[in-house]
Amino acid sequence: MSVQFGRWNFDGRPPSTEYIERAVSTLVPYGPDGQGSYSKGSLTIVYRAFHTTKESRGETQPYQSKSGVVITWDGRLDNRSELRQQFRHSLESDCPDILIVAAAFERWGTRCFAKLIGDWALSIWNPDEQRLILAKDPIGTHHLYYSLEHDRVTWSTLLQPLVLCAGQTFQFSEEYVAGWLSFFPAPQLTPYVGINSVPPSSFVSVAIGTQRVTKYWDFDPYQTIRYRTDEEYEEHFRSAFGEAIRHRLRSDMPVLAELSGGMDSSSIVCMTDMIVGSEQEKNPRIDTVSYFDDTEPNWDERPFFSKVEEKRGRVGCHIDVSSREFAHFDLGGAEFPIVPGSDGTEFSDVTRQLTECMSARRNRVVLSGVGGDEVTGGVHTATPELQDLVARLHFSTLVHKLKVWALQKRTPWFHLLAECLREFLPASVAGTPAQVHQTLWLKPEFVARNKDALYGYRRRTRLLGPLPSMQENLTTLDGIRRQLAFDALSCEPLCEKRYPFLDRSFLEFIYAIPREQLVRPGQRRSLMRRAMRGIVPEEIITRKRKAFVIRRPLVSISRQWPHLIELSQSMVSSSLGIFDAEQFRESLTRAKQGIEVPTVRLLRTLEIECWLRRWQQWQQSQHIWREDDQRGPIPGERRIAINRDACHFNQGANV
Repeated sequence: MSVQFGRWNFDGRPPSTEYIERAVSTLVPYGPDGQGSYSKGSLTIVYRAFHTTKESRGETQPYQSKSGVVITWDGRLDNRSELRQQFRHSLESDCPDILIVAAAFERWGTRCFAKLIGDWALSIWNPDEQRLILAKDPIGTHHLYYSLEHDRVTWSTLLQPLVLCAGQTFQFSEEYVAGWLSFFPAPQLTPYVGINSVPPSSFVSVAIGTQRVTKYWDFDPYQTIRYRTDEEYEEHFRSAFGEAIRHRLRSDMPVLAELSGGMDSSSIVCMTDMIVGSEQEKNPRIDTVSYFDDTEPNWDERPFFSKVEEKRGRVGCHIDVSSREFAHFDLGGAEFPIVPGSDGTEFSDVTRQLTECMSARRNRVVLSGVGGDEVTGGVHTATPELQDLVARLHFSTLVHKLKVWALQKRTPWFHLLAECLREFLPASVAGTPAQVHQTLWLKPEFVARNKDALYGYRRRTRLLGPLPSMQENLTTLDGIRRQLAFDALSCEPLCEKRYPFLDRSFLEFIYAIPREQLVRPGQRRSLMRRAMRGIVPEEIITRKRKAFVIRRPLVSISRQWPHLIELSQSMVSSSLGIFDAEQFRESLTRAKQGIEVPTVRLLRTLEIECWLRRWQQWQQSQHIWREDDQRGPIPGERRIAINRDACHFNQGANV
């Protein structure tokens, strides 16, 4: 995953050399394979390379087309062969992706974005129109942030240069905090007011005095796939899933796959072995990494990932996380954490082991099972299927399905019907989500201001239009997009993550088939389990849902109890109108006593409080940067010292 950065001053002045050098210094750890730049007049663009394919090693970026358009591309083009056929007279078969993208833009303009299948983010500078375009793929696997001010626009793969090098203070985004409490913030948000992220499946067009965000593609809600037998659905699943993995094996170095022992990661590894075995000359070696904790009674992963290793005849890298603190609420640290929960110091030993593992095996690409559970029917609920029957007015079938599901779930059928119908009602009638109601320490005024984010951006299910199950699919996908947008890019270890379950074509297939293929009474993830039988070990096919490890966060709270009580005495978040400190201390005490509380929100409240304290201290330090900016460039050693002083927070200070 290469990184890019750019600044365009609307007043015609070239960007400050000192500012560009400072911003680029934040990119260097993420792009070790060289740097390219483009600078003309009031515009500067910088690209730092991190190569993962043989074609990318022959590219030059930023790339300037024959028409003068300047393109910076960070991504992987899965349909490069099909697109290249459109330009076969001018492009070689082994040309870099950037040349295909440039040719597509020259021919189709912004309409080309819908044709670019893969994981990507790009920026396009059109000097003739004096227009900047920033775009991302439909899922949002890559980051691209931008800050638009009255006299300039700045954009970057990373948040760091937009925040740490801005020489100004920022207000924090209340909606971002509310979204982080509920699940994850909306994908276009950052913690900072004035800095946004390009939304998935959209492009941002910026000209002097104008900004426009345009959605260029979406899933067809009316596309359907219907077969006569289960076997045909299973065959199509294997084909679509295999193709999704094959696209993500495009690498000139060995690929590392996360192997947890669950259904998602095990399916990726076992299907990958089948592909590599039949197409060995085309694909790289596949390694695995697994995490274990033999001291945790509710985390029995080792027996399951060992079954996969036994099947493939290879043992992967095993990382013991038993010594890791689940959560460490420290107000110190050498650097200001750019987003809540991103400090990562408590994971240093695990990170070191993973970095050593990847370095020894020369891995740059990591396959992740993120999205698998959500996409393939991991939530065993009848609601979407029953809602489809209501919307279609298939009442006789509805009565039959209610009886079947009620028997399986051992609950009265009218409870299932009420649950099904409630989501058709307005939020004012349906009521407050349980997780918001249980978070007693939220101030009512904060809840009133941020209901949409706190409620998880849920939308009322509509009777008319796309089927309710399709509406549910898109709502779930939006949740995954928010998760990907929140996951800040890390350089320890430096890698490009790829997500087979989030392949666009695979999702189109999943969304087009009947809901009853994915989930059946007593058969969570029915289609996937049927399709992968004989490929994945039977012990994993028949495994029950993995338990959420709830003991470790409670142990962490007990270990850090004196520190947490001290932290809760004078909460910055309370003074900012977010939490009620007294109510929070009561919930914290209940958690320590083993009484049930919303644990995830409790932990995230602590993370937000720690981050807000560090953010407030960092805000107070920004005059240092501005003063030095006025005096000229900061010498290297002194710059580091200033950065440490600015980001360090004394735990005993009263903010």
